[in-house]
Amino acid sequence: MDIDTDKQTLINCVQQALSEAQRLGACQAEVAASTDEGLVATVRKADVETVEFTKNHGFGITLYKGKSKGSSGTSDLSSDSVKRAVAAAWDIAQHTSEDSYAGLADAELMAQEFPDLDLFHPWQLQPQEAIEVALTCEASGTALPGIENSEGATVASGIGLRVYGNSHGFMNTNLGTSHSISCALIAGEGDGMQRDYWSTRHRVPGLLEDAAQVGRKAAERAIARLNPKKVPTGQYNVVYAAPLAGGLIGHILSAIAGGNLYRQSSFLLDKLDQKVADSCLSVFEKPHIPQGISSAACDGDGLPTQAKHFVDEGLLTSYMLSTYSARRLGMRSTANAGGARNVRTSTTGEDFFDLLKKLDRGVLVTELMGQGVNIVTGDYSRGAAGFWIENGEIQYPIQEFTVAGNLANIYQNIRAVGNDLDLRGNIQTGSILIEGLTVAGGPA
Repeated sequence: MDIDTDKQTLINCVQQALSEAQRLGACQAEVAASTDEGLVATVRKADVETVEFTKNHGFGITLYKGKSKGSSGTSDLSSDSVKRAVAAAWDIAQHTSEDSYAGLADAELMAQEFPDLDLFHPWQLQPQEAIEVALTCEASGTALPGIENSEGATVASGIGLRVYGNSHGFMNTNLGTSHSISCALIAGEGDGMQRDYWSTRHRVPGLLEDAAQVGRKAAERAIARLNPKKVPTGQYNVVYAAPLAGGLIGHILSAIAGGNLYRQSSFLLDKLDQKVADSCLSVFEKPHIPQGISSAACDGDGLPTQAKHFVDEGLLTSYMLSTYSARRLGMRSTANAGGARNVRTSTTGEDFFDLLKKLDRGVLVTELMGQGVNIVTGDYSRGAAGFWIENGEIQYPIQEFTVAGNLANIYQNIRAVGNDLDLRGNIQTGSILIEGLTVAGGPA
């Protein structure tokens, strides 16, 4: 990617679109243009499956005729295409109903400071090098006794450039990188086969886990699942392993998202300043972490992001609102257009093995299946696999069971959050211990 050239191209697109929207008569407009470039190499069973170079462009405009909104987009950044996209958005705005809550955030609220968040760390990765890294990753895993097959290893490296501007005269540029290595392996044969995977992700290539270590972890996880048993149906204490625990926190974020709140489709409706979880749990965002997975100086509306708690020692202290959803609720934006950024949880200090000792007897969940979560009612039921814990230690793998409850109760019954943070995603938490979940299994 030619950063300077591509950046100027995007800026020109945004400026052209805003000028064209004004010429057509739009009272307000906002535009986002982006370019992404990447290299992906995948190998399977020591053979190269794919090597792909990608370069994608995106352009989107939203404009307003009074309180009527029109939106349009294209993947063609040429001047003629941008002009047609603006015209299409303007045409749509002629036919949409007025929405009294629509429009840009107030001009005086736009972000003014843009700290360097250290998000750009390109990997000068050539195709042959990417192939060799992927082969090393897979070979390290398949070398372990018990691994019988491979679903492959993938190495990916990408650069993303985005420019956002609006008719207030606001413009911001984001440039970042993302790199990853992943591997999925199969242990055992026939009906006894078990699959698992591992991955590493970071903005800085030098901070990725070693490729051979990724392959070994994938292999060890698959082998550990061999010869599973079933767990009898009952009420058990349950630990969600860190790579899955982020999903539990994600359900909180969904329930406090402005769209669900103003549609009255959330089990946390009207729960602001009330206790919604055990006091051991705090959930907060830190959008300015250097090199953070989702760090950003401003949100999708152009408002400055800020560190904040959503849940503070069990108390719901903030919703997650964009400008539009805040207006619908009669509140102020929390600068969360586009979601929360670098979400983290508090920890009660235990490492993973201490958390299992605290669990003593119950279930460790390491895989979840299905989509049985109702954000409106809080009802929760997911297919799962994991391990049976006795005397604080892993005894044997278990599968074909369901964990169920209601999220309102689940959060109140959290008893510990480990310090084994999984930092690979936007929601970063340690393993979570929950008291008294219903586990539906079968005869052991």
